[in-house]
Amino acid sequence: MSIIKTILLIPEKTDVEFEDVCATWTGMGGEVRRLGKYWVRDDELANNKIAIYGNQTFAFVLAQIYNVELLSPDDTLIARLEPKWTRRNIQLMTIGELVEEDFPVFIKPVIPKIFTAGVFETRDAFANLVQGLSLDEEILVSSVIHPIQAEARAFIMKGNINDLAFYEGVADLEEGRRFLTGFIASNQDYLPDVVVVDIAYNEQTGWFVLEFNACWGAGLNNCSAKNVVDCILSATIN
Repeated sequence: MSIIKTILLIPEKTDVEFEDVCATWTGMGGEVRRLGKYWVRDDELANNKIAIYGNQTFAFVLAQIYNVELLSPDDTLIARLEPKWTRRNIQLMTIGELVEEDFPVFIKPVIPKIFTAGVFETRDAFANLVQGLSLDEEILVSSVIHPIQAEARAFIMKGNINDLAFYEGVADLEEGRRFLTGFIASNQDYLPDVVVVDIAYNEQTGWFVLEFNACWGAGLNNCSAKNVVDCILSATIN
């Protein structure tokens, strides 16, 4: 798939990172469409190859309207990784399975954005947040690593790191790259062709996998738009 032959669809309201992607896309000869009423089908777009870059609601609606597939990582993969990659205990559970003895703990929804992920000190504090959700709702429950000295984001395409950059703190990034390279080599069969992997550093544990994100929705977080547009392009399958 070529950027020149693909129309990039983004939300009408953008930020600096979106603008960097747009400028890079158009600079490489591609076309960008900023969509306001994105839920209204455009027959012209339906007859062209498209790539989608935006928030989950924006992306999912467009994928359905224009019958394309969005490449996303398995939301439960991190709970199945070997401890040497995560450096912490991570379990796939349901809201109803949590007991007071599990706390304090970090909790993240399997379905993104249905509640705000974070560290919860007590079961009551978490219960107040998820009031109204089904007790069968799946969650990722993780032991807490303190402190995290640095966090970095990597855009990966077919096993290669297209870019890696800090978005929080400072550590040895080349050491982080070596860790990530080893992780990819051992787990490539479980990753989509394009994916964002966030890694973090703690002095006691070293580098570890923090989370996975989809290239069609992940912010640059100091990565270069020029280095990652191919990942964004390939995250939409026409």
